[in-house]
Amino acid sequence: MPIDPSQHKRIGMLTPSSNTVLEPVTTAMLAGLPDVTAHFGRFRVTEISLSTAALAQFDLQPILDAALLLADAKVDAIVWNGTSSGWLGLERDRDLCAAIETATGAKTGTSVLALAEILRGTGASRIGLVTPYLDEIQEKIISNFATEGFDCIAERHLRDRGNFSFSQYSEATVADLVREVATAKPDAIAVFCTNMRGGPVVEALEAETGIPIYDSVATAVWAGLRAAGVSPARVQGWGRLFREVP
Repeated sequence: MPIDPSQHKRIGMLTPSSNTVLEPVTTAMLAGLPDVTAHFGRFRVTEISLSTAALAQFDLQPILDAALLLADAKVDAIVWNGTSSGWLGLERDRDLCAAIETATGAKTGTSVLALAEILRGTGASRIGLVTPYLDEIQEKIISNFATEGFDCIAERHLRDRGNFSFSQYSEATVADLVREVATAKPDAIAVFCTNMRGGPVVEALEAETGIPIYDSVATAVWAGLRAAGVSPARVQGWGRLFREVP
């Protein structure tokens, strides 16, 4: 059946410039929704560390400039498909959303704020964490999520400063890290990085472990769909998030 252009929903995704995973995975997640498309705007991100230069990559203006370009495409929502507020503090994402909404009028969301909302909504206070990041970044994420009320009881990380290199770890590597964290029996596990190949292994790993697994690309898609007025339950085969979280 032809799609009525007036009913078409467009989701704008703000993307780290060296990320190669989130675009194909996002597109695959939305493949069964012919009336929904994702559109991507990049800003420069090439290293994840606590160095002054690395932190400056997430200053507001470059992100806002990318959001303004997405707004030219009349997108219904703009989502930050990245995890920087994990180490910068979730208030950074809240401030970013407010700035984008003021500048563009679009509804907004972020991968990290969606994860926090999902964890609260499902009562998951004891979490597992899988990332590719350096020790210093991992420690910040754990601390910031503790401030938000989430206790990380098990974690694994790859001690990589990336960002491009995060995409070079295989799905099998990600799956093994998730299995290791799952032995602690957390309420939920976060695969926390939008350039890591977590999304494609979630469905099988949830069946294997019995634990909900929330991939950062998936939480961004979930946020974008909700902001655009589309039911996330229409996404099939990408984990319990889409089936079970309202």
